[in-house]
Amino acid sequence: MSEVSKGFKAFFPGSAGAPGRKMMTSISVRLANGWCVRQPCRVNGDDFSDAALVVLGHGTAQNENSAAPVYQHAAELRRRKIFAAVRETFWKQEPQIKKVLPEISAPRVFIVPLFISEGYFSTEVIPRELGFGPNSHLRTPNAELFYCRPVGTHESMTEVILSCAKKTVEQFPFPHAPKPEAITLFIAGHGTEKNENSRKAIERQVELIRAINRYAGVLAIFMEESPRIAECYKLATTKNLVVVPFYISDGLHTQEDIPVLLGEAKPVVEQRLAAGQPAWRNPTEKNGKLVWYSPAIGSEPRLADVILERVKESAKMED
Repeated sequence: MSEVSKGFKAFFPGSAGAPGRKMMTSISVRLANGWCVRQPCRVNGDDFSDAALVVLGHGTAQNENSAAPVYQHAAELRRRKIFAAVRETFWKQEPQIKKVLPEISAPRVFIVPLFISEGYFSTEVIPRELGFGPNSHLRTPNAELFYCRPVGTHESMTEVILSCAKKTVEQFPFPHAPKPEAITLFIAGHGTEKNENSRKAIERQVELIRAINRYAGVLAIFMEESPRIAECYKLATTKNLVVVPFYISDGLHTQEDIPVLLGEAKPVVEQRLAAGQPAWRNPTEKNGKLVWYSPAIGSEPRLADVILERVKESAKMED
């Protein structure tokens, strides 16, 4: 058993996967004689006033901006006052989830991974290390914990991608903003051979956006799998390209690696970043194509709603 699992089990003795059932909690009832008793009651599936939300990011010490989306969306959901508490946590930086969970006293705790795909870390490493079983549900003497699906695989991410692409072209219309039917849209991801599900979220979004028939073409490209990011120029059927990085944060990959793979010189990228400028200038002409490059999708305001939808899905599974 890992050190993380040991610590988790120590704080939640008797943790075990729980069968599906309606969530029970209790309320204080004051009797006529002045005594208070705890009265069991069922919780409405859309009422999370008794619950804590934990927004979980991957985290890294290599880029200070990588945590920004976690804090952004946690702050928004905290502002809405839907949950009894909202906490920001990470797997690889402080505050780490293994330290935050023991501090939470709510009877229900929903952990939502702010991850792009149902990949190696989000569906294998993290839930296993936290002690979750196949049903992503733990019942302890003090609380019920729900490990939700990653935000990136939710179908409403389609609107998030479309919004990123639209905003980027509208913000930088030079020499003029091309119409969607004159654009090939590329969704750029990492890709990994460790887990075949890593690319499925992107491929699913490609299918959904193609079905809308808004762009001349919609294609997936990857850093570490085929088709590679650098191949976008020969894959495009139009002069205009829009590349949307399907990443949560604007970190090393989106700010340095992808611009270089798209053809910008590495010293130029580094110089721009050092000067506080965008790594890519929209639009940039490369290989006879005009290329617009959007920020990572993780900062889109709509992601707060996706997080909430993941919580509702997990709650309904127990009804």
